Amino acid sequence: MHAFHRAPLVRAARTSRPHAVRRLAGAAAAALVVLSLTGCEDGTGFEDGGEAVASSPAAQVASPSASTAAAPKGSPTAPASAPSAPAAGAGEQQHVLCNGANTGVTVQPVSRPLNHMLITVKNTGSKTCDLTYYPVLRFDEMQWVPAAQQQTRPQAVVSLAPGESGYAGALLSAADGSGEGGTTGHRLTIAFQGRTPLSDGGASATPPLPAAGLAYDSSLSVTYWQRSSADALGS
Repeated sequence: MHAFHRAPLVRAARTSRPHAVRRLAGAAAAALVVLSLTGCEDGTGFEDGGEAVASSPAAQVASPSASTAAAPKGSPTAPASAPSAPAAGAGEQQHVLCNGANTGVTVQPVSRPLNHMLITVKNTGSKTCDLTYYPVLRFDEMQWVPAAQQQTRPQAVVSLAPGESGYAGALLSAADGSGEGGTTGHRLTIAFQGRTPLSDGGASATPPLPAAGLAYDSSLSVTYWQRSSADALGS
């Protein structure tokens, strides 16, 4: 009876040893994997016997955003080598308004177009000046303001450097005689406008007229300031 029970026990002991060995081998392998991973992630960025590797992909992604975080949202990021804007030179000056104090003004009747006159403004000052909108004309004690010819409005303000000239044309009377209140003007005052329509642009001008004066009627109108006399006269 005793011999019958001992044999299975020996076989059981023998069969249990391989399982124990496999468990020990598995535990040792797992420990080696943990140790190797710890060595790779120790912050040095190197593997044993290998070349340098990135320590963390997140660090690579974060670095570009960190470099642009300081830039305002929606604004372009200037290249590192972009030169700064040059400082304004000592001789560079701001534009001023053209008016009777810094210009010379003349008027001249022309034969073509019929019943027109040309107004010329020359910058006699030392700064660039702007001719804004159109000249406001007044003959003698006239109580109304001649209309501006809106179709002549330029795309940009006419600016005159020292010595340069700007121009405006004026229709004095209707060629077909349809105008009313025809009369002759012997004194002409030209007012200049400011940065807003019909605002005060400074000193006015009183250019000399022909001895016989200039005939005009209710058709009197004026162009916006132009860069050339041809544009001012529509030719």
